[in-house]
Amino acid sequence: MEEKEVNTNKAKRYLTRNIYDVAEILATAIISIMIAFTFIFRFVGVIGASMETTLIENDWLCVSAHISQPKKGDIIIITHSNYFTQPLVKRVIAVGGQTVDIKNGEVYVDSVKLDEPYARGYTRPLDYTINYPLVVPEGEYFVMGDNRENSTDSRSSLCGFIDENNVLGKVWFRMVPFGDFKIDN
Repeated sequence: MEEKEVNTNKAKRYLTRNIYDVAEILATAIISIMIAFTFIFRFVGVIGASMETTLIENDWLCVSAHISQPKKGDIIIITHSNYFTQPLVKRVIAVGGQTVDIKNGEVYVDSVKLDEPYARGYTRPLDYTINYPLVVPEGEYFVMGDNRENSTDSRSSLCGFIDENNVLGKVWFRMVPFGDFKIDN
């Protein structure tokens, strides 16, 4: 009888140890995922047609959770508290201190015409209360969607300049559709 009790106690300790091991592994995995999503990356879905044909609606993007300073040409995710309720996906056209001008369907930054093979449609001012050329304030960005005829962006007073504190991150790559990871910048 004693031998049976010893075996039963060993089995209970073994089972308890395994339960604790599994709980520890699960807790570590959950904490690791939370840290990764907070400090390293996050996933964002594309809503709308403003970035076509570079990105289309329902694409899922892997986005850096932090970037120190977006640069011209980067595709970024933006929160905007004034008008939009969803995060925006836009391309950085100019950064603080640069001058933006739009003439004859072309975009100029610091008097240099941008080469924009990704741009779709005719580029025109959207809001005639905004006078070009204009200087982007320090700590802010001038952004545009690639689908220039179907994008509410910095050309509109509904969006305007984007404060650096409203940038959620830079798009690293496309997750979905699977296999089409590359994003042309």
